[in-house]
Amino acid sequence: MNRRYFLGLSLSAVAAPALARRPTERPRALSLHHMHTDERVSLVYRVGDHYKRSALQELNWFLRDFRTGDKVPIDPQLFDLLYDVKASLGDTEARYEILSAYRSPQTNAMLRRTGHRVARNSLHLSGQALDIRFPDLATREIRDAALALGRGGVGYYPGSDFVHIDTGAVRHWRA
Repeated sequence: MNRRYFLGLSLSAVAAPALARRPTERPRALSLHHMHTDERVSLVYRVGDHYKRSALQELNWFLRDFRTGDKVPIDPQLFDLLYDVKASLGDTEARYEILSAYRSPQTNAMLRRTGHRVARNSLHLSGQALDIRFPDLATREIRDAALALGRGGVGYYPGSDFVHIDTGAVRHWRA
C-alpha cells in the first residue's frame, strides 16, 4: 500500500469522529440600522470561536463617528453582548437601531459643551459602548435583558428611548 495513501486514510479515520463529537455553534449575525446616517448592515460577524475579520472591519466603519468620519476598532465583545441581548429576548433576527456608537474626542467634547450629558471619559471614545433600541420593543425590556446577562454597563434612558450598553465594569444607572 502506498504510504501517503495509508497515512491519509488513517488521519481521516481519526479526524472524522473527533469532528462529529464537537458541537457546532450557529453563526452569530447582527442586523443594525444607524439612525443618524440611515445606513443598514446585516452580517455574520462570528462563527464558533472565530470572529470574521472582514465583518469586524465593516462594523468598525459602520459604527464610526458619523460627524468626523473617524473610526476605531470596536470591541468584539460588544457585538457578542448585542447578539446575546437579542437572543435572550427570543429574536436573533431583530434589527437594532443605533443612536450612538464610536465618538471621537472632538465629538465628545462638543456634546459636553452643548449640554448633552455625556461622560468626559465615555466608553464611546474607545469603541466599547453603544446606545441602542429596537423599533417595536420597549427599551425597559432591552435594559432588563442586558442587566440579566451581568456583563458591562447598562444605562437606561426612558425619556430619550434608548439603552446604553458597554463592555466596561458591571454597573447600571437610570437617567
